[in-house]
Amino acid sequence: MVRSRSSRSRVIASGILLLQHTRTYTSTSTAYVSVDALSTSINLHNPSLLRAPAVTFHRESLEVYDPSASQQQVEDGSAVLALVEAMNRKDVTLAIDKSNAALKQWKFHTTALHRSGLLSKWSSLIKENAKDIAKIMTMESGKPLHESIGEVNYGTSFIDFFAAEALRMTGAGGGFMVPSPFASPDGSPKGRIMAVNEAVGVTAMITPWNFPLAMITRKVGPALAAGCTVIVKPSELTPLTAIALKQLADEAGIPPNVFQLIISDTDQTPSIGEELCTNPIVKKFSFTGSTAVGRLLMEQSSSTIKRISLELGGNAPFIVFEDADIEQAGHAAMASKFRNAGQTCVCADRFIIHDSVVEDFTQLLKEKVLEIKVGHGLDEGIDMGPLILPLAAESVQIKVREAIADGAKCVIGGSTMDHMGPNYFEPTILTDVKATSRIWNTETFGPVAAIATFHHEQDAIDLANDSSTGLASYMCTNDMSRAFRVAEHLEDGMVGINEGVISTATAPFGGVKESGLGREGSSVGLSEYLETKYIFLNA
Repeated sequence: MVRSRSSRSRVIASGILLLQHTRTYTSTSTAYVSVDALSTSINLHNPSLLRAPAVTFHRESLEVYDPSASQQQVEDGSAVLALVEAMNRKDVTLAIDKSNAALKQWKFHTTALHRSGLLSKWSSLIKENAKDIAKIMTMESGKPLHESIGEVNYGTSFIDFFAAEALRMTGAGGGFMVPSPFASPDGSPKGRIMAVNEAVGVTAMITPWNFPLAMITRKVGPALAAGCTVIVKPSELTPLTAIALKQLADEAGIPPNVFQLIISDTDQTPSIGEELCTNPIVKKFSFTGSTAVGRLLMEQSSSTIKRISLELGGNAPFIVFEDADIEQAGHAAMASKFRNAGQTCVCADRFIIHDSVVEDFTQLLKEKVLEIKVGHGLDEGIDMGPLILPLAAESVQIKVREAIADGAKCVIGGSTMDHMGPNYFEPTILTDVKATSRIWNTETFGPVAAIATFHHEQDAIDLANDSSTGLASYMCTNDMSRAFRVAEHLEDGMVGINEGVISTATAPFGGVKESGLGREGSSVGLSEYLETKYIFLNA
């Protein structure tokens, strides 16, 4: 079922430039949309979230688009939400220098208690503005409003967690003092051995568009807690959520240049990424995105031997054994597969279903998919929005057609929804999918559930592990011996058992194989921004 699009006005201020239903605009550093106009357009209670300039440099302008726009809106220019000043490599070099200048005060002359308090204040301000931030996020990413609100809650959970971790600063090691194993002439221990944790230094982060708030807080939270200064480059597709976060960080009292934001357009992004990776002042680099880009950034970072965290692509298997609760499996599958229109790195892509229950599971999944309401995320009752770009929808369409040509059966969906806009794709179920199909062996990043069957447990494990990536996997079974046995054999960094959404601030998030390096979340995530220093005291 498709709900009709509302005719609401699409007006958002970037704090730098103003655009209202036209591509004809005038650049100015002080032109803001009025409070009344902004309140009318998306009913923001706090228009100042987007009123502060995103950057202080005057360069080219980045156009921010509404991915939910119709083809007519794309053609007449009203799909453009805002214009934001874009930075170039020279601006980034200056930002790095400013971050380095702010490091000494932040690292050595602020207490953990003070940093914790600032993080808590930042989190509180985000929660106070949750509805406004969620509306902004929905407008620029396309996800339904209820998912955006959920992301605000999820994102602030990382700030809250690391605000508490700042008071401990244990990380994965360090923070102890023991007698030396060496003996003095009288036989007593010679001195003391201490291991202490301290901030890595200046850190840089590149975050994706699919979770424009949570991927920032999951990185910035531990970095600030550790005493690092941070430079964040959000996706050029979703900079407005990042601008709102930065505005609230400033209001919370986080000092100037301790947390900086880099806004760039597509043309400038490669050189900016290279500067962040190769500049020797930056001691730690964190990236969430595709494996291909992660491989390039890792190579660039090697020139300065900097610390690096990479959260890259996935192609998650979802195994349903014959003893599973099918209703529970269907609920978990829906939560994992169709959240954010399938545009998550941990969403289930490959459904590996026991041949004795595949018909029941497929029928249940079809019934649930039929209930999905697709439309603009700000409209009431919407379950799924568009994909982020027309190219994304086209890519999914090509993979679906290839799979069908290769023998797969389309149970439901299978096509773009051009009557709604160029970015929409139907929730889709394919059965009898071959392991050689691209929709099976590459990450889809779209609302397509590809189903294959197995009979023996080992066959399911082999199918699941037949991937170059290993971020997340899922299984449904009521046999706990099997659950642990299979979980131990799955080549993934995270395993969900009878559950389709498993990420939380208290657990280490990350993958193996080509899904990346390092972990985010939990005390392990804090360790990514800490160096352990050994001190020997002969006294």
